[in-house]
Amino acid sequence: MTVSAARVMNESFTVAADGSYAARLTAHAGTELWYPERWTLDGPEPYAVPLPVAQPEDADSGVLPLSDGRVLIARRTQGRYSLALLYPSGQETGERRLGTVETDTLRLLPPAPCGTRAYALAREPDGRTTGVWLVTDGSSRPPARLARLRGHWSGGAWLDREGRMLALDTAGPDGGGPTRTLAVDLGADGEASPLLEIAEGSDDRLLLADPDSGLLLVRSDAPGEPRLGWGVLGSHRPVRFPEALHPRGTRLTPIAVQPGQPLLPERCAVALRVDGPQGTWLAVWRPGLREVRHLASPAGWLAGHGLWTADGELRVPCSTVHNPCGLARMRAPLPEPEAPQATPEPVPAPAAPPAPTDPRAVRVPAAPDAEPPRAAPRPPERPEPTAPPAGDVTALQHHDHGGPPSGLLGSLVGKRVSAGSTAPFGALGDAARKPVPLQQAPLPSGTA
Repeated sequence: MTVSAARVMNESFTVAADGSYAARLTAHAGTELWYPERWTLDGPEPYAVPLPVAQPEDADSGVLPLSDGRVLIARRTQGRYSLALLYPSGQETGERRLGTVETDTLRLLPPAPCGTRAYALAREPDGRTTGVWLVTDGSSRPPARLARLRGHWSGGAWLDREGRMLALDTAGPDGGGPTRTLAVDLGADGEASPLLEIAEGSDDRLLLADPDSGLLLVRSDAPGEPRLGWGVLGSHRPVRFPEALHPRGTRLTPIAVQPGQPLLPERCAVALRVDGPQGTWLAVWRPGLREVRHLASPAGWLAGHGLWTADGELRVPCSTVHNPCGLARMRAPLPEPEAPQATPEPVPAPAAPPAPTDPRAVRVPAAPDAEPPRAAPRPPERPEPTAPPAGDVTALQHHDHGGPPSGLLGSLVGKRVSAGSTAPFGALGDAARKPVPLQQAPLPSGTA
């Protein structure tokens, strides 16, 4: 297998929203004749089902599994993308054609939380706008454009369980500004409001979001260099950039967050991909702890992929010659967060006013003294706990701009999304529904 073929198999791997299925492109040994492959992950042992059609697929085709077992495929043709749903049909592959999108660039977004809808970003023919498309709702309806956004947009993270609020990154209509993350309301013709504006002129990107707890994982150069940090959806607490997430000589990328922790972001385990001089391996971390635990990756790990169960089991997909469809299961060696010291009863924060038209930036003061840089970690031979760092946490503090602090999430978004919500998509038109005030959630102080 060539390096490029292995990369296609790895980068095309996508897990369904509920973790029941996965899909990727694969090829027969010794060839690069691509076809989709569906993995079943929710049984005692994972297994793969090939979904070939009459003609081989292109290596840049996108695949995305739905929670009912069908696999969406996006095929590029001349000036357009054709979309279809694939599924096993006896010894053959059934195919339901959905229609086309007129574009030369289309990227499937991460699976929607509902598991039955799929969305995509497509560059409009004018080259100056980006369309947000509902490419399938599980039925035979053709793709439908939901919004047109000025400029080039990238990223993609779901902020709610209903699949209405979508976080996207943009550098502005002309592409010349700093990168910001905005929340796009798909139920309001793509109305966008600021989500991440950590410092004036900083490049801020949302990497992962957990709708249950409100935990957000971000990367920003606001501290002076690109760093990984975390915050809470809808909270006025500042984004934090722990020293544990900034080891010297390595780069950490979050790949999965433990679900099912309503309003408890500091109890969510986070799986990380570690890229360093010694290679690529796994690590786990929790916002309530000031340490990262490095793990030995299973053989054939599809690097950058993993999923958590609500009870804290990390499941890691892997593929080798002898076991082409594998799923390693491990318990992360993370202790419980330290019990917080007794503090006076906090006064509930008042409801946030509507978001301003002109977004405000949060200034960054000089970072407090922290521990000196640590040596780059090495991949462990087996999972071992690591000693917690002695340094403090660097947090970006808010300044007074004459109003409530403009933290992670604009108040306009806060009116429409709350962590842990399970209301159906059609019920989101009720703007009077009071959001959950995450700034009042029991978040222990003094944690990373």
